[in-house]
Amino acid sequence: MKRDRIPKPMDLDGLRTYPLSGRPSKVFAEELGRPVGADASIADFIASLPSQLAGKTLLRVRDELCRARDEGKTVVAALGGHVIKTGCAPYLIDWIRQGVVTAVAMNGSVAIHDYELAAVGKTSEDVGAVLNAGNFGMARETADAMALAARRGATEGFGLALGDLLAEARDRGALAHPEASLVLAARDAGISCTVHVAMGTDVVHMHPQVSGAALGEATLTDFRRLCAVVCGLSGGVWLNLGSAVVLPEVFLKAVSVARNFGHDLAGLVAVNLDKESKYRTFTNVMSRPASVGLELTGHHEILLPLLHAAVACKAVSAGTARRAA
Repeated sequence: MKRDRIPKPMDLDGLRTYPLSGRPSKVFAEELGRPVGADASIADFIASLPSQLAGKTLLRVRDELCRARDEGKTVVAALGGHVIKTGCAPYLIDWIRQGVVTAVAMNGSVAIHDYELAAVGKTSEDVGAVLNAGNFGMARETADAMALAARRGATEGFGLALGDLLAEARDRGALAHPEASLVLAARDAGISCTVHVAMGTDVVHMHPQVSGAALGEATLTDFRRLCAVVCGLSGGVWLNLGSAVVLPEVFLKAVSVARNFGHDLAGLVAVNLDKESKYRTFTNVMSRPASVGLELTGHHEILLPLLHAAVACKAVSAGTARRAA
């Protein structure tokens, strides 16, 4: 066997070194997490998080939301159904009431889950248990409500129509949990709430009383209303929460419309919060349209309460500082 072309082990004598203290580093002792005791406040806990990676991103998102609120900028919560199913609507509802979220955009499944929680206090059927019997998606009241909202919304938009329907039901005492409805909270606050339906994707599309023509007109009206919202996103925040396809695509088209009409979207901060990173959320939300793209990867039912608490703590801290001054 010939070995004349195999190099000998390199002699490392004479290797240049330098002091560890002068080396560029990315992790510092003061950035480490600090364990807290059982009696720690939420503010103490937030302050104890490691100042690394997602820990830093969480605080950056908090800061951007607080800045946008203080400056009167637009903040849009754009969400998929999983956010509602994991019990996170109350955090968004509170943000609406606090003036943090100024517009809401949702896909069709969000509207359905939101309605069911408000109407009867439960949602997210057990698909495996009913599919083979042909009963999946066959709840009568849900289909009736969406059909009526679509017909009414053909001129005013799906979101406004559904909000009015929920308000009417609340006035009749016909809602089991009106406080659980994000759509109703947006309607009460007088902010934009739009529903963006992809045909054939929602359970109500199987019902004969649901008109495709009405759904199409209602959701297209909502798209055009969202375009008006996006035109005012300069310096604002777009929160993409749990929508991997529909809302990122809707957002991209709305941005194109805004740009076509000459609207300046400088300073737009786009945030994606989901269980995993996806192509469309990275490209169509954080990369192409935004000046700043931020991503938090994890479970909604943990990250949204954590982010909500961080915003609340900063608001209290800022208020205390202003009073002291």
